[in-house]
Amino acid sequence: MFIDQTSRRNFINRLGWGVFLSTIGGIMVASIRLLAPNVLYELPKEFKVGYPKDYPEGVHFIPARRIFVLRENNRFRAVSAVCTHLGCTMRWSEQDLAWKCPCHGSVFNEKGGVIKGPATRPLPWYDISVSLDGQLLVDLNKDVSPDHSVVVNV
Repeated sequence: MFIDQTSRRNFINRLGWGVFLSTIGGIMVASIRLLAPNVLYELPKEFKVGYPKDYPEGVHFIPARRIFVLRENNRFRAVSAVCTHLGCTMRWSEQDLAWKCPCHGSVFNEKGGVIKGPATRPLPWYDISVSLDGQLLVDLNKDVSPDHSVVVNV
């Protein structure tokens, strides 16, 4: 069967133009994409969690920052609410006086030490202080011992 040379030439010509225009279009899209910044916005590692008078005695969860603020009389402490196994959000069990991972079953004692795995590392405790305006200031850059606290006269 005889194939017309013009139709073959026409097809190859159109295919070439299609590839060329697709390439130019891709380059234009990539160039426009470069104008938008590709930035990861992280929350600051040092932040205020409110005034001491806002915290009654006990354990208080700050969901936006995934930490617990503990108040014992006039002493304040801060501990991570992130399980050291796979990053699940921990829960405080007042009945057992322990931090519990609802996902994988890790259990930590009052000081954040591992009681039951699969977690192998203790919960980190963070520096807590009072800012100039009287609010509690937590610094995630500074790991401290579980006994570290700030005393505030409320």
